Amino acid sequence: MSIKQSILIELERENANTKRIISKLTNESFSYKPHEKSMSVAELTNHIVELHNWVDFVLTKDVFDFNTDYTKPSATTVEELLQTLENNLQKNKAIIEQMNEEIVFGNWTLKSGEHVIVSLPKIGALRFIVNNHLVHHRGQLTVYMRLLDIPVPGIYGPSADDKA
Repeated sequence: MSIKQSILIELERENANTKRIISKLTNESFSYKPHEKSMSVAELTNHIVELHNWVDFVLTKDVFDFNTDYTKPSATTVEELLQTLENNLQKNKAIIEQMNEEIVFGNWTLKSGEHVIVSLPKIGALRFIVNNHLVHHRGQLTVYMRLLDIPVPGIYGPSADDKA
């Protein structure tokens, strides 16, 4: 299996997992926050969807600077989030299919102005900054869903709600 195939498999599966979760949300739940320090459902789901698009940022840039490269997402409906997720999937698949596999061994730096947050090979950034970060926040969202009494779909296997 090639590196491209491996990245594509994970990209498609994680996208499908995110789509399953977001599809269960309602627009009415977007303002919910379990705690004053927590993100709202809208902020959290926007962040989750944007993380899928970081595949683009990692593979097409050597440096990502929050001060100059970041735009905060602002989707306000479930439909908008799902459309953004699908658009990002298609764009990211095209980037991966066309890339030279050697690019993943090149360095990628995440910074905020002059402050370097992390610098590591692009393949590590895909795992650490994109996928692990995505899984973490998607797990957070499932807790919000449980607190809102929204059935939680299975992600890597059946959930308690799937078995009910």
